[in-house]
Amino acid sequence: MLCLSLVVAVALGGCAGNPARDLAVAAGVTGGEPKPPPDFVSRTRRTDMDYIPVGTSAPKRAYRVKTPQEVKSAESDLEGRRAAQ
Repeated sequence: MLCLSLVVAVALGGCAGNPARDLAVAAGVTGGEPKPPPDFVSRTRRTDMDYIPVGTSAPKRAYRVKTPQEVKSAESDLEGRRAAQ
């Protein structure tokens, strides 16, 4: 009974918080609002982004549905390649 109580206490104690994070926030290492970027970062950052920023969805792509004849052609091509190997 004592072992079971100890196991339950340890398991529930893990849900009490994150002491490492609490210590880092208290020391001022992390936490709070994000800080603005340093001056040199703002000056050197390009204004025209050629990448997709984090949190932005990729643009929708236009897909064309294959006709049944195109599907049959692709299937026969694959079957021919499989038979050749």
